[in-house]
Amino acid sequence: MERIAEIMYLYPGNQQDYKKRHDELWPEMKAALKQHGASNYSIFLDKETDTLFAYLEVPDKAAYKKIAETEICRKWWAYMAPIMKSNPDNSPISKELQSVFFLD
Repeated sequence: MERIAEIMYLYPGNQQDYKKRHDELWPEMKAALKQHGASNYSIFLDKETDTLFAYLEVPDKAAYKKIAETEICRKWWAYMAPIMKSNPDNSPISKELQSVFFLD
């Protein structure tokens, strides 16, 4: 299993909306995540900086990254773009983090 960790950034004032949108995650988006191998997916919020920390596990990172090519993922990104820092294609601006310690 490969572990992925990254940070993303909310625009100020959108913490509650971000949580609400994820509490109501579209069934099609949830299915796409599962179909692309995502498990143990968690997102944490630093309330002081509006920084998000995401962690998930996948069997194959390259296969997981193909989710970006799906229509439902692109629709989700467009839905989220108004409340978080995003790239021109609406994907969230993110920074992948390097693992420096792991205890199994």
